Amino acid sequence: MAKYKNRTVTLNKPFRTPGGSKKSAVYVRNRSTGKVNIVRFGQPGMRIKKNIPARQKSFIARFTPILQSVKGQKSLSPAYWSLKAWR
Repeated sequence: MAKYKNRTVTLNKPFRTPGGSKKSAVYVRNRSTGKVNIVRFGQPGMRIKKNIPARQKSFIARFTPILQSVKGQKSLSPAYWSLKAWR
């Protein structure tokens, strides 16, 4: 549990953002500053269909290089949380 804008939030647990600009979000503590950030990810109108092996393999193949190019803390990247949602 942590504080974000005077609210108590659960860290590292993705949640849906209905009506938001993205499909999901997660609260993450930034290790360098110690502050809690919100990371939004996912396209709102799309379903991920992770139970189809070919789609899962294709998505992971596309996003793994994107995540590897992220410098610093990986969990502050939307690519990290998108990959985690697919696994």
